[in-house]
Amino acid sequence: MTDRPWLSSYPQGVPADIDASQYSSLVGLMEESFTKYADRTAYSFMGKDVSYAETDKLSKAFGAYLQGLGLAKGDRVAVMMPNCPQYPIAVSAILRAGLILVNVNPLYTPRELEHQLKDSGAKAIVIMENFGTTLQQCIAATPIKHIVLAAMGDRLGFLKGALVNYVVRNVKKLVPHYSLPGAVRFNDALDQGASRTLQLPAIGPDDVAVLQYTGGTTGVSKGAVLLHRNVIANVLQSEAWNEPVMAQVPANEQPTSVCALPLYHIFAFTVGMMLSMRTGGKLILIPNPRDLAGVLKELSKHTIHSFPAVNTLFNGLANHPDFNTVNWKNLKVSVGGGMAVQAAVAKLWLEKTGCPICEGYGLSETSPSATCNPTNSKAYTGTIGLPLPSTWLKLLDDEGREVPMGQPGEIAIKGPQVMAGYWQRPDETAKVMTPDGYFKSGDIGVVDERGYFKVVDRKKDMILVSGFNVYPNEIEDVVAQIPGVLECAAVGVADDKTGEAVKLVIVKKDESLTEAQVREYCRANLTGYKQPRIVEFRTELPKTPVGKILRRELRDVKK
Repeated sequence: MTDRPWLSSYPQGVPADIDASQYSSLVGLMEESFTKYADRTAYSFMGKDVSYAETDKLSKAFGAYLQGLGLAKGDRVAVMMPNCPQYPIAVSAILRAGLILVNVNPLYTPRELEHQLKDSGAKAIVIMENFGTTLQQCIAATPIKHIVLAAMGDRLGFLKGALVNYVVRNVKKLVPHYSLPGAVRFNDALDQGASRTLQLPAIGPDDVAVLQYTGGTTGVSKGAVLLHRNVIANVLQSEAWNEPVMAQVPANEQPTSVCALPLYHIFAFTVGMMLSMRTGGKLILIPNPRDLAGVLKELSKHTIHSFPAVNTLFNGLANHPDFNTVNWKNLKVSVGGGMAVQAAVAKLWLEKTGCPICEGYGLSETSPSATCNPTNSKAYTGTIGLPLPSTWLKLLDDEGREVPMGQPGEIAIKGPQVMAGYWQRPDETAKVMTPDGYFKSGDIGVVDERGYFKVVDRKKDMILVSGFNVYPNEIEDVVAQIPGVLECAAVGVADDKTGEAVKLVIVKKDESLTEAQVREYCRANLTGYKQPRIVEFRTELPKTPVGKILRRELRDVKK
């Protein structure tokens, strides 16, 4: 697909291409915002606002502290924290000092953490004390030389900070005992750095900004190498894409986004933190999105314009009794990513907020956004939308040839947001990059004549029943529309007669829902080979911290 048929479907005012060369690095983007929006609130956390000017000052101090440890341009620094102001301060510092950020999932086990620290070669880590015990169990096997320990209340002021830390440590008991000799407290590191001067090394568009680890569900976790220009491009692509609706925010209102997805995840990192910084927005940091009542209580204090989330979070919030305590009238864009958005969830969200969920699509390897539905859509399309500005997509067969229109093929992506490769894994990089620079996603898609793409599933998630391809997304979308279903997932399990059979796992919204009702609905809506052989009810689905359903855990038959 050499031309771009999707451009004719673009909303008015969205450009075909963006110019990522306007910044030589993310540092240039950040420093422009620190100056331009100095007086504005950059982050809101537990009722405390942090301005752009304060983030600027603190990140300079923290960057100078890191340089004082002897860390030099290109050294890797891991950050293992939930959403809190220390995260953007640390990230801004790391990038300004010419270092490379390694985003770490705070819920990792010691084994997973050890692999990532060894693989990245990180020399320092900034970690929330809650996860100190995890680090203690693996640090001897890693190259880590310096530890900065943050606490939840660090940036909340003396009294409130002390109270929050007391509750976290002693009431909620969220900080298991750990021993990390030589670790320096976050606030002490800031104090030490404040007396030094941050040296700004020359950083160019092709310097590495972030190692974003991915693929843990498909084998060994690999670091996607994201250059400064990759993340800049995706920020500008996302900004251009949101413009049709964000332009409606009154001039006297600061654009405000909800950051309930974890910042270590590339979706929140780029489309949450970096995009908010570029637009001079306020980011509401939600440390624990699983506490739905707490999320809604926090959101009730703000005027909200933008809400990136995953299907499970939209669904959980929309079904929560406190949902209407929040004023949703100013919401302009709800972007769904990370997993398929279900029609039933999109319908409910639109009914309750008046703002449609625009499903997008991307991967860690694409910084992450590759496609999205137009933000001025009025309805759920059931697709992943159109390729973003400056982005090309094509569908390939197993031999790497482009498939004809209407045929399913592997989605391949080309654009300025596509990674440079996997960290120190030329073999793995070669497997996913085509000779003409397309990244092979591992997802199977179809495209229509308007340029709208639809994911029909992961290569590995496809279920083969008697030679027929069955795509879990289709089954889940159908079953999610049964009134008593809260959540569901479909997987393939081994079957003596058909090779594989469909197993359906359901979390009930209504306890009176029976297996017979589910089967009757499936019979009416799915052809024979797509109907579930096994129907299982559970109280919850296993998920990653971002809310993606862990299909592999569902394949195990519950005894």
